[in-house]
Amino acid sequence: MTLAPPAHERGITTLTLDSPANRNALSAELVAALTGALDACAADEDTRAVLLTHTGNTFCAGADLKAPADPHAFVALMRRIITLPKPVVARVTGHVRAGGLGLLGCCDISVAGPGSSFALTESRLGLAPAVISLPLLPRLDPRAAARYYLTGERFDAAEAARAGLVSIAADDVDTALVPVLDGLRRASPQGLAASKELVTATVRETFDQYAEDLIARSAALFASDEAREGMTAFLERRDPAWLL
Repeated sequence: MTLAPPAHERGITTLTLDSPANRNALSAELVAALTGALDACAADEDTRAVLLTHTGNTFCAGADLKAPADPHAFVALMRRIITLPKPVVARVTGHVRAGGLGLLGCCDISVAGPGSSFALTESRLGLAPAVISLPLLPRLDPRAAARYYLTGERFDAAEAARAGLVSIAADDVDTALVPVLDGLRRASPQGLAASKELVTATVRETFDQYAEDLIARSAALFASDEAREGMTAFLERRDPAWLL
């Protein structure tokens, strides 16, 4: 199982990433399951908004290096979140790495707790945050993006909020979510859909303009000798050959 059964409470449908064996990594199975669940939410008149959360201490570890999703499928999942006519809210109480930041960056509102941490680790594997740039670069502080894209450093929820990756850094995530979810319940479906179109316009334009180019870049990087060394070193828990 990669997703827990959906839960419904007063217009909020909760989707829970539940693949602890690989730290909720973006496998082909998880990407397909989440895309299907979002399609169901779009068609459900009783769903006013979606709450995306996770089991375990990791929200999403990024690409599953052993069973990766096709980049077209992952881009389609990110686009589905962006274009869903209902808000998607992320509840993060664990770690987020690499492609997981792209998943998070697509969400309309996000709340992260003190146990969360974030890192764009692609450069350390001989890769780059290619397709996840589609939602991230329009929303991240440019200086923060440059630093964390290049260095792969880990940062906390407060820095994630300052940089524009998350909406709220909170000591108590569920308490912080109360006014957010209450506000969404008070909004009309039409009002939510029209408002979301406004705030996602730039990101949607970025997808339309750059998605195919970034998919090609990602594929070329994954097929490179340097990336093979980086991913092998990661899986073998050793330093890559280029480490100084």
